[in-house]
Amino acid sequence: MKMTILLAALVLGLTVSSFSNEPVLEGGTIFSARCAACHNVNKVLTGPALAGVDQRRSMDWIINFVHGSQAVIKSGDRDAVALFEKFNKIPMPDHPDLTDDNIKSIVAYIRSAAQTGKAASAAPFRTPGRLHPQYHPLSLRNNYGFFLSYIGIVLLMAGALVALVKVKNLQRLLNGEA
Repeated sequence: MKMTILLAALVLGLTVSSFSNEPVLEGGTIFSARCAACHNVNKVLTGPALAGVDQRRSMDWIINFVHGSQAVIKSGDRDAVALFEKFNKIPMPDHPDLTDDNIKSIVAYIRSAAQTGKAASAAPFRTPGRLHPQYHPLSLRNNYGFFLSYIGIVLLMAGALVALVKVKNLQRLLNGEA
């Protein structure tokens, strides 16, 4: 009985923790697909760095701008016009298909990435240089022994296969199957 209660509590805890992180994960996915080509969380690219965007602008402004940046600019919004001018009048593509919740999850992702220092434009995988600063990839200049042993093993295996084929052919000849 105690085991069942413990198992139920564990499953409930994992479920609640996965739901609490879901908007950030969804926002990260959308950000990578839609925003990362022009925006970074901490660096200025084609568009502005987005860290702290929820502190500089209201959520309604962000939603309206993402849905239709040119409409906001044409309405005369001072902040939108200033951004448009600052970034060489390069228009941000409109994203009318994103729901308000999608945009809020993107902002949640930006907030999370800014706090952890994880930039969205970083590689979606861990690079060896960051994991192990002393790591050096294999190169012929530094690893002669490795490459010679590798080539030796490949040649040995190829020779063994050829020898096995020859033995099999000799067995067939001796049995009169050829």
